[in-house]
Order: sequence, then structure tokens, then C-alpha cells
Amino acid sequence: MSKRFTAGAVATATALALTVTVLGVPASAGTAATATFTVVAEDGVTADAALAAIRAAGGTVVSRADEVGVYQVVGDRADFARRVLAAGPLVGAAEQRAIGRKPKLDPVEQEEAVQAAAARASASASAAGARATARARGKKMDPLDEKLWGLDMIRADDSRKVEPGDRRVLVGVLDTGVDASHPDLAPNFDWRLSRNFAPDMTDVDGPCEVPSCLDPVGTDDNGHGTHVAGTIGAAANGLGVSGVAPKVSIVQLKGGQDSGYFFLEPVVRSLLHAGKAGLDVVNMSFYVDPWLYNCTANPADSPEAQAEQRAIIKAMKRALTFAHHRGVTLVGALGNNHEDLGAPRTDTSSPDYGPVPAYPREIDNDSCWSLPSEGPHVIGVSSVGPSGRKAHFSNYGTEQISVAAPGGFSLDGFGTPTFGAQSNRILSTYPKHVLQQSPISATVPDPMVDANGDVDPRVADRVFKDCKANGECGYYRYLQGTSMAAPHAAGVAALIVSRYGKQQGRSGFGMNPTLVEQHLYRTAAEHACPEPRLQQYRDEGLDETYDAYCAGGRNFNGFYGYGIVDAYAAVTTPLKPNARP
Repeated sequence: MSKRFTAGAVATATALALTVTVLGVPASAGTAATATFTVVAEDGVTADAALAAIRAAGGTVVSRADEVGVYQVVGDRADFARRVLAAGPLVGAAEQRAIGRKPKLDPVEQEEAVQAAAARASASASAAGARATARARGKKMDPLDEKLWGLDMIRADDSRKVEPGDRRVLVGVLDTGVDASHPDLAPNFDWRLSRNFAPDMTDVDGPCEVPSCLDPVGTDDNGHGTHVAGTIGAAANGLGVSGVAPKVSIVQLKGGQDSGYFFLEPVVRSLLHAGKAGLDVVNMSFYVDPWLYNCTANPADSPEAQAEQRAIIKAMKRALTFAHHRGVTLVGALGNNHEDLGAPRTDTSSPDYGPVPAYPREIDNDSCWSLPSEGPHVIGVSSVGPSGRKAHFSNYGTEQISVAAPGGFSLDGFGTPTFGAQSNRILSTYPKHVLQQSPISATVPDPMVDANGDVDPRVADRVFKDCKANGECGYYRYLQGTSMAAPHAAGVAALIVSRYGKQQGRSGFGMNPTLVEQHLYRTAAEHACPEPRLQQYRDEGLDETYDAYCAGGRNFNGFYGYGIVDAYAAVTTPLKPNARP
């Protein structure tokens, strides 16, 4: 059964990743330390009725989003979540704990896991990098573009000669922030519309950098969001790299913590702001915690956990739908759990945050959702490597996939000199100060970049520095994941809006997101399933849990969806307003 939403469908999976900490709360009344909750009202409940129910449960509303029936509440009752559950007008309460984070299979965390397999490569990484460079075609816009095989794959080098992007097109990066001081991002950064909705939380982020704990707009103390932003829209300015759409505007939507976690309230506020501010595209490259799947009534979960997941699902469905109806094209990473989203495995990792340890949960495909990729109106993107092969970590499946895009696959090219090379990943912008705080590895504590701004020679195959004549320098890093695939698709979506968008009113410019989505699918480069259809990664050192079966035909299948996004076709193929993919 497909879990794509239709208008009016019951809230089933739009949550980008909510969490909840009502697990294990005692049933007795009483007081506890003050906690912050996100409370969600039932469909059709007025704001006044919701506020009254929240007060009756013992909570105090500190902020509200009436458009989607979501309220931020503080309370000190130990049984607050149970009282909300018993209140008719309210769906449930999610305590403000991490609801998501950058993908678990991110290259940083997985580096050591693949090193053993990569060690079997027959040539050094430097030799592999040279061969990767040789693959690049023609003259590039910026010095490090020769390393961006992803731009070649989606024909962005060609598309930018036709349509490099329009400054009026606003692309939101819903992530950990954006380093606007980076010289490749500064020219395209929109200070007026950018926001930080995620104050630092000392229990997960460490000490606050500023007294208010709300980092200034234009900062990123994690790096993930800056990397994503560069792939979408790094400027073509003769420095470092250029993005898929190098002339669009980048808008920071900081909904993620410095630590990489995401919380419900900042994510909802980010999506509402995107809709109200007139953003054209929003990229969402993060994965959900503490629930790998949000379920409506999983028998393994407590009543409170079930209620919190239903609240998560409903709140996020509303927020995503609100943004879509306001003209926002939503693009999301399909996830890095290497599984078919239409036939999920038993979840043994949830909840992966909070006081309750993980326990096994059988996942019912009809009532559980992976978010945001299974949310309404979200374009789900899988990851492929330089050869076009599905990356071992990438989720897949005909039920939820939309398109594929370059996201990196370090183990691509087994038996060739490029196997295990950093150059199989995606190079993009990265904050200097984060590299200065990032150890070379778990066993080598030295920073990747020293206090003088010099790259450690031991990471010269994965971290790069490029400088202007005036001495201003930018830094760049290789990463891999569906987090890196989604911004390639978001960049192409931005080019579509740039090429075919219309003036809307006195100050607006945009395009119906349904038309953007259809054109993206229709112009993607079809890619048939591999033979054999059952792909295994034994040569790469991975076990049977990574086996993946590709179902479907050439025009649509579980690995590639409608195909690999094609920027050139997207800006040169005439728009058909009523076309279907």
C-alpha cells in the first residue's frame, strides 16, 4: 500500500522526525523539573479549545503556530503527557528532545567502518584522485569543479550555460545552519530571510557560544548544512567549487542543533517560515531519531509512545502541506539505512535517544513511516556513486523513491584504482572552524586544519583549501550520503523554477511545486535496474543486510525512481503544464 499522502488523508507520515520523551513517565501526579513539550491539536479543534485543554493539563503555552495546530508548552507535572493523551482536543505531547539528526550512515561516522574494505584498493587515494580528475569533461567554472563528478553526471556544467539560476529563486537549507562567511556562499546568502529556529541546548550541543544560546544567522557549528548549501548554490566566482545552481539565493533555515540533532518545534517553525516567506525550494537532508519509523499504534510501544508518534506524524504532515500549498518544492534525502522502504526490517534501534533503551519493533508498512521521505509532497532522493551504481547505504524501493542523484559511494569501482577513494564522494563547502575542531580520526586527535589554517597532509585527499589573490580562503570536504544526493536534486528544482517561474504579484516570483516536481521527473535520465537485479556488496566487505533487489522497469524502479536528475534536460525541455512523468 502506498503511503503517499492525498489531501485530507489521515496524518500518516509527514513528520520529519519527531521524538518524544514521555516514555517511562510515572502515572502518578506531582511535580518534576520543568520540561518543554510540543503539543499537537486534533483536526478541526479551534485554537481557543486547544489552549484551554493545554492549561487544564497543567501546561503553559510559550509559543504557538495556529496554522498547523502546534504549540510549544512548558510544564512541571510529571504526568503532563498522560494528561494531554486523555484530553479530547489534543493528539499528544512530544517533549523537546531530539527528533532527528543528520543521517546515521554519514561518511564521518562510517569512515572507519569502510577503511578495511578500502584498504584492498590496488592504488593509493592520490592516484585514484588523479583518475577521477581525468574523468572531468571540458573547462570548469571554478578550480575545484574538476573534482565534482556529480555535476558531470547530472549535466550541470552544460545546464549552467543555459540557465545558471535566478537570484529571485529562494532555496531553503533546513539543516544545522549555513556558514555565510564562506567565500563561496557569501555572494548568494540571503540575510533578510535566513533564520535560526534552534537555540543551542547544552545537554546535546555543549556550552553556548553566545549569552542568548541562539547562534547568529549565517553560522554553522556542525558543517552538514554548509556542505549541503554548497552543492545547491555555491557561487561561480573563480574560487573553490560551484553549485548546481550558482546564481540562486540560499536561505538558512536552522532547524537542527549544532550536535546534528533535530527537534520538532524548530523544524515546524522552519517549514512555516519557508511558506510564509515565499521560498521556492527547501532541502531536507536529515534522518529521524529517536524512532527510525513513526507508527500510529505499534503494539511494542507504550500508549504514551504511540500518542507521541501520532502527534509527530500529524504535526509534520500539516507543516509540510502548509509549505507545499504556499509554493515550496520539498526535497528530502531517502535515508541511509540500506533498506526497501516498502518492506522495512524489524527496528532494533529505536528509541535511540532518551531514558528508554532501544527495543525490537516489528514495523507494519501500512501504519509506520520513515520521515520526511514518506511525508506528503516530498521528493525522495536515493544516492548513486560515480559509476551510477546505487550506494550501499542508500534506502530504495518503488513505494517511496522519486529520483536518484549523486550522493557518493566510497566503495564504488571494486577492482579498479578508484575503489575506496575519497574522490568517489561529494566535495563541497565546509566551515573552517569546524575543520579546526574535527579530529583526523577516532584514533588520531590532531585537527584536520591547524590553527594557521593549513590542511594536515594526512587528510589532503579529503580536505581542500582554495584562496583568492587577496588571501581570503575557502575550505572544502568530501562527504557521502543521501544527504549529499538530495541537494543535487534541490539544485535542479531551483533551476526549473529559475527557467520557467513567473512573476507572482508585485514582489513574488515562483512556480507551482507540483509542476516543478512533474518536470523534474519527466526530464530525469531513465536508468534501468542492474543485472542481476539482486545487488550484493560482498566484494566491498558488506554482509547480506546490504543486499538490495531492484524492482520495476526502465522508466521507474526502486533504485532510480524516474531516473537520475538531469539539469540540462530540465532547463532545455519545454515545460508541459499538465504532463505526468
